[in-house]
Amino acid sequence: MDGKHMQIGEVAARTELSLRTIRHYEETGLVIPSARSQGGFRLYTETDVARLMVIRRMKPLGFTLEQMRDLLDATDRLDSGDALDADEREALLERVRTYERAAAEQVEKLRVQLARAEDFAAALGARLEQNTPAARA
Repeated sequence: MDGKHMQIGEVAARTELSLRTIRHYEETGLVIPSARSQGGFRLYTETDVARLMVIRRMKPLGFTLEQMRDLLDATDRLDSGDALDADEREALLERVRTYERAAAEQVEKLRVQLARAEDFAAALGARLEQNTPAARA
């Protein structure tokens, strides 16, 4: 095996995704291994790892598998090197912009949730501190 291909275990370690999750993304058509070894093992490239990282970043923001597929399709077509007419290129860019805006909105919502969670944790800590025997002495 040359240095250009990785087995699924290495990809899992690099992406911090489970083997099961990677296989699921393969089954749904989001990421297809670039090759198979003579023994039938899945082999991945850096491009495959990059696709998995896009998916990994989209998942906590609440994007569906179909949305992930749509974004990957748009970016694949933009990155393909194929000649695109101006209208098609702009339509693809607008699809990517739509996902960028949706991601920014989700990030803001998560910031608000995180601030509330931190406030809650701090309030619990303050309550415990008030009720600890050492604090009353």
